[in-house]
Amino acid sequence: MARVALVCEPPDGGVAEHVRRLAAGLHEYGHVKFADPVNNKYPIDTAEHVRAAWSYINHQDNAAKYDRDEVKTIKNKIKTAAKKQGVEITDD
Repeated sequence: MARVALVCEPPDGGVAEHVRRLAAGLHEYGHVKFADPVNNKYPIDTAEHVRAAWSYINHQDNAAKYDRDEVKTIKNKIKTAAKKQGVEITDD
């Protein structure tokens, strides 16, 4: 069983919903690095995941869930992972 620790104020939906989302990310991807480690979103452990993460964070409906600084941080983590994985991505 994975341990889940809250490191910030949970988003709308309360603590139980936040813990459910964290567990879902771990269940689906395992213990991998995420560009959004708070919510276990946007896994960046493989080239395929990096491409998908970049695509998803550049969809307006996904980016709208974060403030501007959070999107910038997530994109920077994806860009760093892309370099390590040898994946070419273009800035939006």
